[in-house]
Amino acid sequence: MKRTAVALTGGLALAVTAAVPALADSHESSVSVLHGVPGLTVDVYVNGEEAIPDFAPGTLTDPLTLAAGSYDVAVYPDGSDPEADEPAISAEGLEVPGGANLTLVAHLAADGTPTLAAFANDTSQLEAGESRLTVRHTAAAPAVDVRAGGEAVIQALENPNEQVLELPAGTVSADVVAAGTDTVVLGPADLALAEGTNTIVYAWGSLDDDTLDLAVQTIDGLHGDPGGVPGGEAGLMGSGSTVLWVLAAAGAAGVALASRRLATHQ
Repeated sequence: MKRTAVALTGGLALAVTAAVPALADSHESSVSVLHGVPGLTVDVYVNGEEAIPDFAPGTLTDPLTLAAGSYDVAVYPDGSDPEADEPAISAEGLEVPGGANLTLVAHLAADGTPTLAAFANDTSQLEAGESRLTVRHTAAAPAVDVRAGGEAVIQALENPNEQVLELPAGTVSADVVAAGTDTVVLGPADLALAEGTNTIVYAWGSLDDDTLDLAVQTIDGLHGDPGGVPGGEAGLMGSGSTVLWVLAAAGAAGVALASRRLATHQ
């Protein structure tokens, strides 16, 4: 099973129409945000008030439930004075969809260009004793193979694609190598694949800049009540619907800031 991320290049409003398992309430969505652009930290404001200071690369937010609707946000380079400085990005009436489980990822394309992608997380029910492993290539790096126990279980995975495996629950020792070689670029790492969970592993950063790293997101509750809303363990931030969509904008701000810095240094 292989899926391609939906790149968001035309704005911040998110429209996901892929056929994915809906949440119990179609008027709400669960969204997590990964900041995967190295070297960029931002401050995020909502309605003129600082909501998220120092949103740093490598941070993966908690999965939060957000009511469908619209929000106004402004994002500044870390340490800026909003009374004196212009925001790196601002938007009014950001539209939030309902009925999906999503992860927004600000990351580097294969050529190192900052970009923003949205992934629909697979929350379909699993058989007893089974676990789901999702691997997403969101790093500035060529195609890779993912090995488990020394054998390639995923081959030639390219940015920004993902591959999903369903495996018996347990612990897997995995590493990431350049496609078709034994050259290790990440790992090895032990992954605890719990029953009834989707463990999502992101490779992010840059191979050339020696900033490659892994981020792990876990969505649980996939063997329980089919009418329930899957939960998760996804990071360091607190909860709150306003905070969630602000963080999504912060990921996009990383893209804008990176592009601005690249232009300045060229």
